[in-house]
Amino acid sequence: MALDGTQNLSQLGRAELAGSARPVAVTGEANFGHGRRDYAPAGGSRQDRLEQPQVTVNLSLSMSEQTTFLTPAALAKLRKELDQLTTEGRREIEERIAEARSHGDLRENADYDAAKNDQGMMEARIRKLKHILDTAEVREVEDTGRVEVGTVATVIDDDGDELEYFVAPQENKVSGMLLASPTSPLGAALLGASVGQEVSYEAPAGTFTVTVKSVRPYDG
Repeated sequence: MALDGTQNLSQLGRAELAGSARPVAVTGEANFGHGRRDYAPAGGSRQDRLEQPQVTVNLSLSMSEQTTFLTPAALAKLRKELDQLTTEGRREIEERIAEARSHGDLRENADYDAAKNDQGMMEARIRKLKHILDTAEVREVEDTGRVEVGTVATVIDDDGDELEYFVAPQENKVSGMLLASPTSPLGAALLGASVGQEVSYEAPAGTFTVTVKSVRPYDG
């Protein structure tokens, strides 16, 4: 995954970058794919050095290439968000940074710091969206009678309450419908279950058991 070289990534959610190795912050532009490293010069004014971009380089493996299941609606929603961020979003951030920089000394410029922080978080979101869209798997889910990614499972919990869950990655969240991510305790327990089967899962509040009442492909 390419690093932009213009953002202060040390201030944004490093969970967006894959791997568990500790990130390393370097100043300036870094393009490790081609062995290029341009770092900030030792000289220059204090303000010039303050404005040097920060790049967080994660020395572990790149983000997993595992595909992400998306419904057509989720695909369209993410594409729209990416388009908005890379056009209006970037333009608005650039205007905020320019306005804050015009106020002078950056050492005690809260508006500048806030704008750069927001820029970093936005660029992290852009990279994540691009990765999801590049590895997206948009497909029709077959009715196999078992809970799979892309199906809707109706379950009965320990209290006898009937609940309906859409089993899919969080990017597919639908308003008014409960979502059970395949990586969550409940979602992982439901995968492969058939009608009438009981599954148990561990949660912070204890162990819970649900019975699968029905399974159907999501048709939204």
